[in-house]
Amino acid sequence: MSDATSKPATVLVIEDEVQIRRLLRVCLERGGYQVAEASSGKEGIGEAAACSPDAVLLDLGLPDMDGLSVLKRLREWSQVPILVVSVRAHEDEKITALDSGANDYVTKPFSTGELLARLRAALRSAQPPEANAVFRSGRLQVDLATRTVKVKGQKVRLTATEYALLLLFVQHAGKVLTHGQILREIWGPDGGDRTGQLRVYMAYLRDKLEANPGEPELLITEPGVGYRLVVPD
Repeated sequence: MSDATSKPATVLVIEDEVQIRRLLRVCLERGGYQVAEASSGKEGIGEAAACSPDAVLLDLGLPDMDGLSVLKRLREWSQVPILVVSVRAHEDEKITALDSGANDYVTKPFSTGELLARLRAALRSAQPPEANAVFRSGRLQVDLATRTVKVKGQKVRLTATEYALLLLFVQHAGKVLTHGQILREIWGPDGGDRTGQLRVYMAYLRDKLEANPGEPELLITEPGVGYRLVVPD
């Protein structure tokens, strides 16, 4: 979100239920955001084109068209962060939404605190780190220019694959990456059968980066969906 001297970020809420829209408006305005609203998919697409929001909260159960269709239409011309906020909690639907371009997926009913935290993370991920930037999250520090990784100030040696995997998370910090997305990015279009390898490399990374690999605080598992690198508030 912007600082106090700049214009507040605008969040477009595409949601057909009036009570949910009201709840989201109150939550977002208290968080310092400006809010635009749409009650249908077609209206939401038009509003996104008209107001150029900084982020979109999208329900999947819209009256005129499926939310996934709205997501795909928006992704044809915009890279705005999109958070799906839906009662649909099945893993397959989460994966489909994320693979279709959603930045995150929040299931109703939701905690407003968690929703705002995920929104902040999505807005930060929309500003990819520069080549000479240093990424920090908790005990982790990644210097993108020198490809140096440190934990609590101590240099950590990573293999080429481990670093490529960590870099992918840094580039999408705060965003849920599905297993399929990670496999394609790291091992190419034929990487779909390497799920076991991915689990092994995630274990390697956690062993090297986490204080307690069994209870990770940086590289979080989204059950049945994928993984997410936590970004600081």
